[in-house]
Amino acid sequence: MKVDTGDTAWLLVSTALVLFMTPGLALFYGGMVRRKNVLSTLMHAFAALPIVTLQWVLFGYSLAFGPSIGGLVGGLGYAGLTPLATEARGTVPHLAFCAFQMMFAVITPALVAGAFAERMRFPAYAAFVLLWSTLVYDPVAHWVWSESGWLYKMGALDFAGGTVVHLSAGASALVCAVVLGKRVGYPHERHQPHNLTMTLTGAGILWFGWFGFNAGSALGSGALAALSLVTTHVGAAAGALGWLAVEWWQRGKPTALGVASGLVAGLVGITPAAGFVSPAAAAIIGVTAGAACYFAVVGKERLGYDDALDAFGVHGVGGAIGALLTGVFAQKALNDAGRDGALAGNVAQLWPQLAGIVVVGLYASIVTWLLLKGIDKLIGLRVAADEEREGLDATEHGETGYAS
Repeated sequence: MKVDTGDTAWLLVSTALVLFMTPGLALFYGGMVRRKNVLSTLMHAFAALPIVTLQWVLFGYSLAFGPSIGGLVGGLGYAGLTPLATEARGTVPHLAFCAFQMMFAVITPALVAGAFAERMRFPAYAAFVLLWSTLVYDPVAHWVWSESGWLYKMGALDFAGGTVVHLSAGASALVCAVVLGKRVGYPHERHQPHNLTMTLTGAGILWFGWFGFNAGSALGSGALAALSLVTTHVGAAAGALGWLAVEWWQRGKPTALGVASGLVAGLVGITPAAGFVSPAAAAIIGVTAGAACYFAVVGKERLGYDDALDAFGVHGVGGAIGALLTGVFAQKALNDAGRDGALAGNVAQLWPQLAGIVVVGLYASIVTWLLLKGIDKLIGLRVAADEEREGLDATEHGETGYAS
């Protein structure tokens, strides 16, 4: 096994950075709910860590990256990870690559939880995480990231998860919001965030961890990682400004929640493009994602669904925009493993990008709907109305987030 120690060191650090994003997401989401549901919301993120970790070790990684079965899913040749211990993948140990990808698999179902915050039963959530990771995340990761995957062979570009992570989670979140229905009293009662300081702290952790998410996806410590790190930072900053600008124009005041949401929208938008586009293009993608996600979030009230923490409005819409704009701004000169986009003369690149958006969105939505219906019949999805009014911290976990 021949490995590069510099590449390996960067990938190991990036793995830790992406792990740190899950507690960051817990804080980001936790601050936006009412205080009686803060622990329940934090648990959605923290519970995904052990559930998906064990699933990934036992068979999830093999389904996502194992030897392909018709380009649709991996076989079970890597089950238990035993064959990986003495292998290299490129210039890094295979186990390092597996651990890095594990952290992506962990955070993705936790993103979905933002849609049904404050109303799903915890046993139903645990079952959903396990089943969704197996039936949605793992096959989609294989389609897009495995060299044998059918979308990969079609030429769809997704550097770090705009389609695999954010679009799949966002589309599923929308289905969850519709199937579970609105929170009690929504939208007539105000469901105010109880701690925006917590949310801003979580947003900062996400920004920090995202350098591992995107720049780590270079799988090495060279020029591509540097490009991805810069485009990631620029995309986040531009996303924050894009959201802030339209919010200030629309509402007359810039908000802290707007900055936090906008920077996350910018990060989501740049994720599929990070290793394929220039820093200037990253600014355009970030601004576009920030502004578009603002309007998507505002529009949910008109459309009548209750996406509690805007998982679809930010991750679904931002992921789709980023995937499409990757097909516009990609430059093969920046990354030999990529392709030229429309502005570099390859308008045809828009088609595999659109195919990825449509197919992944539809597949995630359909499977999520089936899972929710099945779980609801077997163990029940939603807490009772009186339990929801009391708060899920007490009724689901027997705890309170604050002493008084």
